[in-house]
Amino acid sequence: MSDSRPRKSLAGRTPRLGVLHIASEVAPWAKTGGLADVVGALPLALDALGHRVTTVLPLYRGMALPGAEIRPLEITLGTRRWRGSLHVLAQGARRRVVGVDVPDWYDRDGLYARGGRDHPDNAERFAGLAHAALDFAQHDVDGGRIDIVHAHDWQAGLVPALIRQQPARWTRVARAGLVMTIHNLAYQGLFPKDVVSRLGLGWDMFTLAVGEFWDQLSYLKCGIASSDMVTTVSPAYALETVQPECGFGFDGVLRAVGDRYVGILNGIDTSVWDPASDAFLTAHYSADDLTGKRQNKRALLDLFGLPVGDDALARPVIGIVSRLVDQKGCDLVLAATEQLMQLDATWVVLGSGDSHYETAFKILAGRFPSRMGVRIGFDEGVAHLIEAGADLFLMPSRFEPCGLNQMYSLRYGTVPVVRAVGGLDDTVRGYAPRARRANGFKFRDATPEALLRTVRQALRIYHRTDPWAALMREGMSEDHSWGPSAREYVKVYRQARYAAALRWAE
Repeated sequence: MSDSRPRKSLAGRTPRLGVLHIASEVAPWAKTGGLADVVGALPLALDALGHRVTTVLPLYRGMALPGAEIRPLEITLGTRRWRGSLHVLAQGARRRVVGVDVPDWYDRDGLYARGGRDHPDNAERFAGLAHAALDFAQHDVDGGRIDIVHAHDWQAGLVPALIRQQPARWTRVARAGLVMTIHNLAYQGLFPKDVVSRLGLGWDMFTLAVGEFWDQLSYLKCGIASSDMVTTVSPAYALETVQPECGFGFDGVLRAVGDRYVGILNGIDTSVWDPASDAFLTAHYSADDLTGKRQNKRALLDLFGLPVGDDALARPVIGIVSRLVDQKGCDLVLAATEQLMQLDATWVVLGSGDSHYETAFKILAGRFPSRMGVRIGFDEGVAHLIEAGADLFLMPSRFEPCGLNQMYSLRYGTVPVVRAVGGLDDTVRGYAPRARRANGFKFRDATPEALLRTVRQALRIYHRTDPWAALMREGMSEDHSWGPSAREYVKVYRQARYAAALRWAE
């Protein structure tokens, strides 16, 4: 169930492919999490390999694509019709982005929810995204051949199912290889079964073999069942999600996919995340010259209103940039608060999420004003400065499909302390006295005691100059760019094309 499992070898060179991506968010235009970073960066890496890529996403409130060509759009779902437009922006000879502008669906606060509640018409909004992407592909006759349709997460899950259900309607993608990527299995796009008739989907989609899940329609299951290849965002997460403990009820669905389910580790955008050129930093630095890291540490402490004297600079700073939710292990941090605050360390926290976690961290900052700084919300510049100015970065996730912050941390010489799950386990090699090529610290048990024990170990090593420098430089020397990951996706695309050819030959 990981990318290391043998798959059929296809002879010859990989041809230049035409790839259509569909996603609900894409950086830098719309972002709530790692999905946007992935779908923003992967097309760039595929373009660099010579492939043609078009990415389709909703045009949300406040989002604009200056210079885009405007094309009319009309979508019918069931008995209702919506009008809007497509904004087609060329980003080079081989790469485009397409914004789906339907104000009734997307001109509102929140991509998926408002005030903590999902938008009640999310079934329509993202069925509409699927139809818009496929209609665009069908009529975009000057855009070249489409070899691969790549859908991301539940919001695009109907795309492969609609292609399989209505090949005569979307002939330009009917024979394409279909790929579905699961970025986070916890979100499954579950809706009451009456949406099938309401959206005109066809009841053959509401079967156990396709989209029916406990008497609901799952957009994610539709995508998994209808795709030629299914991927997720790290090898370890692929292995975890076929087990009941981490499968969120989909473990059986994924086991049925067999060796067509592949884990590919995400990359990071190394042009944006580079301590030698990062525009958000006070000073630049590299593995060969780390002096600028201390200047960023001072700036970080000052930004959070924490002491910046020599004693404070000598004390390790532990950073957290996270959604403040159960998944990220916030409860483990708070359960160990009294012991953690007694350690000789300073803490900086940036994030937002569940109100009780936001309140708890603000209370902590008030109790320990010289040891903890907290900012509720998200600020890209502050996130970069935390990665550069902190000495350690804490990610005690209960589950983590891939994680990007630990890879940012490694690149910035900020040693990660993580729970050994998903992509965290794939990317962080835990320190031990005789461990070779260690780059961080990790623990397996989801307990406050395990977290505390590992943080204490990391702080002990921090005060040992040579081992700590070795950890920093090991992380900074690694290649977590999108190049290797993009080449793995191309392998999956070839497998998907081969599977699609077999489907049509039957």
